[in-house]
Amino acid sequence: MAKAITNKIKRELEEYRILLRSIPAAVVTLFVVSVICMNLLANKTLLQLEWIALDGGILISWLSFMCMDMITKHFGAKASNTISLLAAAINLLTCLIFFVASAIPSNANDYSAFNGIFGGTWFILMGSTAAFLASAVINNGLNRIIGRLFRKNPDGKLAFATRSYISTFVAQFLDNFIFSVIVFVICAPIFWAGFHWTVLQCATCALTGAVAELIMEIAFSPIAYRITMRWKKEAVGKEYLEFIEKEKKK
Repeated sequence: MAKAITNKIKRELEEYRILLRSIPAAVVTLFVVSVICMNLLANKTLLQLEWIALDGGILISWLSFMCMDMITKHFGAKASNTISLLAAAINLLTCLIFFVASAIPSNANDYSAFNGIFGGTWFILMGSTAAFLASAVINNGLNRIIGRLFRKNPDGKLAFATRSYISTFVAQFLDNFIFSVIVFVICAPIFWAGFHWTVLQCATCALTGAVAELIMEIAFSPIAYRITMRWKKEAVGKEYLEFIEKEKKK
Protein backbone atom coordinates (compact mmCIF):
# COMPACT_ATOMS: atom_id res chain seq x y z
CA MET A 1 0.00 0.00 0.00
CA ALA A 2 2.76 2.43 1.00
CA LYS A 3 4.74 1.51 -2.12
CA ALA A 4 1.71 2.15 -4.32
CA ILE A 5 1.21 5.58 -2.75
CA THR A 6 4.90 6.40 -3.21
CA ASN A 7 4.80 5.36 -6.86
CA LYS A 8 1.66 7.44 -7.35
CA ILE A 9 3.35 10.51 -5.88
CA LYS A 10 6.46 9.98 -8.02
CA ARG A 11 4.32 9.62 -11.13
CA GLU A 12 2.40 12.81 -10.36
CA LEU A 13 5.60 14.74 -9.73
CA GLU A 14 7.09 13.48 -12.97
CA GLU A 15 3.94 14.44 -14.84
CA TYR A 16 4.06 17.89 -13.24
CA ARG A 17 7.69 18.45 -14.24
CA ILE A 18 7.00 17.40 -17.81
CA LEU A 19 3.94 19.64 -17.96
CA LEU A 20 5.91 22.70 -16.85
CA ARG A 21 8.45 21.99 -19.58
CA SER A 22 5.73 21.55 -22.18
CA ILE A 23 3.34 24.51 -21.82
CA PRO A 24 4.62 27.66 -23.55
CA ALA A 25 6.03 30.06 -20.95
CA ALA A 26 4.16 33.07 -22.35
CA VAL A 27 0.78 31.48 -21.65
CA VAL A 28 1.70 30.44 -18.11
CA THR A 29 3.11 33.91 -17.44
CA LEU A 30 -0.01 35.69 -18.68
CA PHE A 31 -2.17 33.32 -16.68
CA VAL A 32 -0.29 33.84 -13.41
CA VAL A 33 -0.06 37.62 -13.85
CA SER A 34 -3.78 37.86 -14.59
CA VAL A 35 -4.60 35.92 -11.41
CA ILE A 36 -2.40 38.24 -9.33
CA CYS A 37 -3.94 41.33 -10.95
CA MET A 38 -7.46 40.01 -10.33
CA ASN A 39 -6.68 39.80 -6.63
CA LEU A 40 -5.41 43.40 -6.52
CA LEU A 41 -8.16 44.88 -8.66
CA ALA A 42 -10.86 43.16 -6.59
CA ASN A 43 -10.08 45.63 -3.79
CA LYS A 44 -11.87 48.38 -5.71
CA THR A 45 -15.62 48.57 -6.32
CA LEU A 46 -16.11 50.18 -9.73
CA LEU A 47 -19.88 50.51 -9.57
CA GLN A 48 -22.50 50.05 -6.87
CA LEU A 49 -26.20 50.57 -7.44
CA GLU A 50 -29.22 48.98 -5.75
CA TRP A 51 -29.34 46.17 -8.28
CA ILE A 52 -25.75 45.85 -9.49
CA ALA A 53 -22.19 46.15 -8.22
CA LEU A 54 -18.91 45.56 -10.05
CA ASP A 55 -15.35 45.24 -8.81
CA GLY A 56 -12.15 45.84 -10.73
CA GLY A 57 -11.38 42.16 -11.18
CA ILE A 58 -13.72 41.92 -14.18
CA LEU A 59 -11.24 43.95 -16.23
CA ILE A 60 -8.77 41.09 -16.48
CA SER A 61 -10.40 37.86 -15.33
CA TRP A 62 -11.37 37.02 -18.93
CA LEU A 63 -7.66 36.55 -19.70
CA SER A 64 -7.31 33.91 -16.99
CA PHE A 65 -10.21 31.91 -18.39
CA MET A 66 -8.99 32.22 -21.97
CA CYS A 67 -5.60 30.83 -20.92
CA MET A 68 -7.34 27.96 -19.13
CA ASP A 69 -9.43 27.23 -22.24
CA MET A 70 -6.30 27.09 -24.39
CA ILE A 71 -4.49 24.78 -21.98
CA THR A 72 -7.54 22.53 -21.61
CA LYS A 73 -7.99 22.28 -25.38
CA HIS A 74 -4.42 21.21 -26.06
CA PHE A 75 -3.17 19.59 -22.85
CA GLY A 76 -6.37 18.50 -21.11
CA ALA A 77 -8.43 19.52 -18.10
CA LYS A 78 -6.05 17.98 -15.56
CA ALA A 79 -3.16 20.02 -16.92
CA SER A 80 -5.23 23.19 -16.72
CA ASN A 81 -6.26 22.40 -13.13
CA THR A 82 -2.60 21.84 -12.24
CA ILE A 83 -1.54 25.19 -13.68
CA SER A 84 -4.46 26.84 -11.89
CA LEU A 85 -3.17 25.49 -8.57
CA LEU A 86 0.29 26.80 -9.46
CA ALA A 87 -1.15 30.24 -10.26
CA ALA A 88 -3.08 30.30 -6.97
CA ALA A 89 0.05 29.32 -5.03
CA ILE A 90 2.14 32.03 -6.71
CA ASN A 91 -0.62 34.54 -6.01
CA LEU A 92 -0.60 33.63 -2.31
CA LEU A 93 3.18 33.95 -2.19
CA THR A 94 3.00 37.33 -3.92
CA CYS A 95 0.37 38.52 -1.46
CA LEU A 96 2.58 37.42 1.42
CA ILE A 97 5.50 39.43 0.02
CA PHE A 98 3.23 42.44 -0.49
CA PHE A 99 2.01 42.13 3.10
CA VAL A 100 5.55 41.96 4.49
CA ALA A 101 6.55 45.02 2.43
CA SER A 102 3.52 46.97 3.66
CA ALA A 103 4.19 45.99 7.29
CA ILE A 104 7.79 47.25 7.28
CA PRO A 105 7.78 50.79 8.71
CA SER A 106 9.34 53.65 6.75
CA ASN A 107 9.91 57.31 7.55
CA ALA A 108 10.83 58.24 3.98
CA ASN A 109 7.28 59.24 3.05
CA ASP A 110 3.60 58.62 3.75
CA TYR A 111 2.98 55.11 2.44
CA SER A 112 -0.48 54.63 3.91
CA ALA A 113 -2.09 54.37 0.47
CA PHE A 114 0.57 51.90 -0.68
CA ASN A 115 0.19 49.84 2.49
CA GLY A 116 -3.59 49.86 2.21
CA ILE A 117 -3.52 48.47 -1.33
CA PHE A 118 -0.59 46.07 -1.22
CA GLY A 119 -1.08 45.05 2.38
CA GLY A 120 -4.27 43.42 1.21
CA THR A 121 -7.29 42.21 3.09
CA TRP A 122 -7.29 38.62 4.28
CA PHE A 123 -10.93 37.90 3.46
CA ILE A 124 -10.57 39.31 -0.08
CA LEU A 125 -7.62 36.98 -0.61
CA MET A 126 -9.59 34.07 0.88
CA GLY A 127 -12.65 34.83 -1.26
CA SER A 128 -10.73 35.32 -4.47
CA THR A 129 -8.68 32.14 -3.98
CA ALA A 130 -11.70 29.98 -3.15
CA ALA A 131 -13.74 31.40 -6.02
CA PHE A 132 -10.89 31.07 -8.51
CA LEU A 133 -10.08 27.45 -7.68
CA ALA A 134 -13.75 26.40 -7.74
CA SER A 135 -14.43 28.16 -11.03
CA ALA A 136 -11.22 26.82 -12.57
CA VAL A 137 -12.21 23.21 -11.92
CA ILE A 138 -15.73 23.89 -13.26
CA ASN A 139 -14.43 25.72 -16.33
CA ASN A 140 -11.87 23.09 -17.26
CA GLY A 141 -14.20 20.15 -16.64
CA LEU A 142 -17.10 21.69 -18.55
CA ASN A 143 -14.79 22.68 -21.40
CA ARG A 144 -13.58 19.09 -21.71
CA ILE A 145 -17.10 17.61 -21.55
CA ILE A 146 -18.44 19.94 -24.24
CA GLY A 147 -15.40 19.27 -26.40
CA ARG A 148 -16.20 15.55 -26.41
CA LEU A 149 -19.53 16.28 -28.08
CA PHE A 150 -17.74 17.39 -31.27
CA ARG A 151 -16.49 13.99 -32.37
CA LYS A 152 -16.56 14.68 -36.11
CA ASN A 153 -14.55 17.89 -35.99
CA PRO A 154 -13.10 18.41 -32.49
CA ASP A 155 -10.52 20.90 -33.75
CA GLY A 156 -12.94 23.10 -35.68
CA LYS A 157 -13.69 26.72 -34.88
CA LEU A 158 -17.25 25.89 -33.83
CA ALA A 159 -16.04 23.29 -31.35
CA PHE A 160 -13.48 25.64 -29.83
CA ALA A 161 -15.94 28.53 -29.62
CA THR A 162 -18.75 26.46 -28.11
CA ARG A 163 -16.64 24.79 -25.45
CA SER A 164 -14.87 28.05 -24.57
CA TYR A 165 -17.90 30.34 -24.49
CA ILE A 166 -20.19 28.07 -22.48
CA SER A 167 -17.56 27.00 -19.96
CA THR A 168 -16.31 30.57 -19.55
CA PHE A 169 -19.77 32.03 -18.98
CA VAL A 170 -20.79 29.42 -16.41
CA ALA A 171 -17.47 29.46 -14.57
CA GLN A 172 -17.18 33.26 -14.64
CA PHE A 173 -20.65 33.60 -13.16
CA LEU A 174 -19.82 31.19 -10.34
CA ASP A 175 -16.42 32.83 -9.78
CA ASN A 176 -17.96 36.28 -9.46
CA PHE A 177 -20.86 35.08 -7.32
CA ILE A 178 -18.78 33.01 -4.88
CA PHE A 179 -16.29 35.83 -4.45
CA SER A 180 -18.97 38.49 -3.98
CA VAL A 181 -20.89 36.48 -1.40
CA ILE A 182 -17.79 35.62 0.65
CA VAL A 183 -16.35 39.14 0.59
CA PHE A 184 -19.26 41.56 0.36
CA VAL A 185 -22.12 39.64 2.01
CA ILE A 186 -20.38 37.63 4.72
CA CYS A 187 -17.16 39.48 5.62
CA ALA A 188 -17.52 43.14 4.61
CA PRO A 189 -20.37 43.99 7.02
CA ILE A 190 -18.19 42.75 9.88
CA PHE A 191 -14.81 44.20 8.95
CA TRP A 192 -15.73 47.24 6.81
CA ALA A 193 -18.05 49.11 9.19
CA GLY A 194 -21.30 47.97 7.67
CA PHE A 195 -20.35 48.23 3.98
CA HIS A 196 -21.95 45.35 2.11
CA TRP A 197 -23.59 44.12 -1.05
CA THR A 198 -26.95 42.40 -1.16
CA VAL A 199 -27.30 38.89 -2.57
CA LEU A 200 -29.16 40.47 -5.51
CA GLN A 201 -26.20 42.75 -6.15
CA CYS A 202 -23.90 39.74 -5.99
CA ALA A 203 -26.05 37.83 -8.49
CA THR A 204 -26.35 40.75 -10.90
CA CYS A 205 -22.64 41.50 -10.50
CA ALA A 206 -21.88 37.88 -11.30
CA LEU A 207 -24.19 37.88 -14.32
CA THR A 208 -23.07 41.25 -15.67
CA GLY A 209 -19.44 40.40 -15.09
CA ALA A 210 -19.84 37.03 -16.81
CA VAL A 211 -21.42 38.71 -19.84
CA ALA A 212 -18.71 41.39 -19.99
CA GLU A 213 -15.94 38.83 -19.64
CA LEU A 214 -17.59 36.57 -22.23
CA ILE A 215 -17.65 39.47 -24.69
CA MET A 216 -13.94 39.99 -24.13
CA GLU A 217 -13.23 36.31 -24.68
CA ILE A 218 -15.32 36.29 -27.85
CA ALA A 219 -13.26 39.21 -29.11
CA PHE A 220 -9.94 37.49 -28.44
CA SER A 221 -10.88 33.81 -28.93
CA PRO A 222 -9.93 33.80 -32.64
CA ILE A 223 -6.37 34.53 -31.53
CA ALA A 224 -6.55 31.81 -28.89
CA TYR A 225 -7.90 29.34 -31.48
CA ARG A 226 -5.07 30.09 -33.92
CA ILE A 227 -2.52 29.64 -31.17
CA THR A 228 -3.87 26.23 -30.15
CA MET A 229 -3.93 25.13 -33.79
CA ARG A 230 -0.32 26.23 -34.15
CA TRP A 231 0.53 24.25 -31.02
CA LYS A 232 -0.97 21.14 -32.59
CA LYS A 233 0.75 21.72 -35.92
CA GLU A 234 4.13 22.26 -34.28
CA ALA A 235 3.62 19.38 -31.81
CA VAL A 236 3.99 21.67 -28.80
CA GLY A 237 3.99 19.68 -25.57
CA LYS A 238 4.63 16.39 -27.36
CA GLU A 239 6.55 15.00 -24.40
CA TYR A 240 3.66 15.60 -22.01
CA LEU A 241 0.97 14.31 -24.38
CA GLU A 242 2.95 11.14 -25.04
CA PHE A 243 3.49 10.66 -21.31
CA ILE A 244 -0.28 10.90 -20.69
CA GLU A 245 -1.06 8.44 -23.47
CA LYS A 246 1.54 6.02 -22.13
CA GLU A 247 0.06 6.21 -18.63
CA LYS A 248 -3.46 5.57 -19.97
CA LYS A 249 -2.30 2.33 -21.58
CA LYS A 250 -0.88 0.94 -18.35
